[in-house]
Amino acid sequence: MTTHAPVTPADAADRLALRELVDAYAHCADRRDAKGQMSLFTQDTRFVVYMDARDPNPTQELHGRESLAPVFGALNAYAATTHFNGQSTVTLDGDQATGVTYCLAHHVTEADDGSRTLMIASIRYLDTMVKHDSAWLFAERLLMVDWTDTRPSNP
Repeated sequence: MTTHAPVTPADAADRLALRELVDAYAHCADRRDAKGQMSLFTQDTRFVVYMDARDPNPTQELHGRESLAPVFGALNAYAATTHFNGQSTVTLDGDQATGVTYCLAHHVTEADDGSRTLMIASIRYLDTMVKHDSAWLFAERLLMVDWTDTRPSNP
């Protein structure tokens, strides 16, 4: 059995704020709120996508908050999405933190004939977060796709 160090009230508040940051990202994605999503990142953020987590070469690497707009806007191609955040771990170090969050992201596509397709992606987010003006923001987010499954979906 592992033991855990005591958690101070300040650490508990930071951990809650960090979980709310992770959940706000998913909420904004599913509501197509690209500006809200972008506001969760530092101005000089780094966002890296690995569509195959086994490949050491990123599919996409973006620098700066404004560069995120097209990526988050690309979610508009889907009829619906649901990002379901699962377990996460966080390591606090003053005004910096690192963490890993697991997510099952569901993406529904509708064809012109009304048929639907569901793509599910198992994602791990590897995050570096910083506290800026008493608010936590993503300084770096690595999006690692571990697997996907695509299938027909009923309306």
